[in-house]
Amino acid sequence: MTISIGDQLPAATLMKIVDGAPVSVALSDVLKGRRVVIFALPGAFTRTCTAAHVPSFMRTADQFRAKGVDEIICLSVNDPFVMDAWGKSTGGLDAGITFMADADGSYTKTIGLAFDAAPAGLFGRSRRYSMFIEDGVVRQYRPEEKAGGCEISSGEALLELV
Repeated sequence: MTISIGDQLPAATLMKIVDGAPVSVALSDVLKGRRVVIFALPGAFTRTCTAAHVPSFMRTADQFRAKGVDEIICLSVNDPFVMDAWGKSTGGLDAGITFMADADGSYTKTIGLAFDAAPAGLFGRSRRYSMFIEDGVVRQYRPEEKAGGCEISSGEALLELV
């Protein structure tokens, strides 16, 4: 089952780096009573993810916050150390974006958004999408339709709907 507007996001344990160490984070705790944006992508350090998707949320971060968004999360099926290094290298962490890892891909599989792109060496990765969530409920969901594209799921496209 693929997640859709109106669905409650399922329980999940994600990971992030805090003070140089990996920490498990219950997604339900992050979402409870809050307005959160999650954008997910196939992989850290990949071309479109680095050149287009993360920068689109860096450009719009202050505008999301002005609309009452409490947190912006970048999510990928990578390990938390890679996500942290990528957040630093893109400037996304400095822009206030939280970089989280779905290290084993279980959350991505649960919401029906896992895919393989064997020619690119990507297996068990996340489709590109963005979501606006209120108190754990998906209010907007923007899945990218075109491989390598980042128009539907960009920060600017989601911002118009929040």
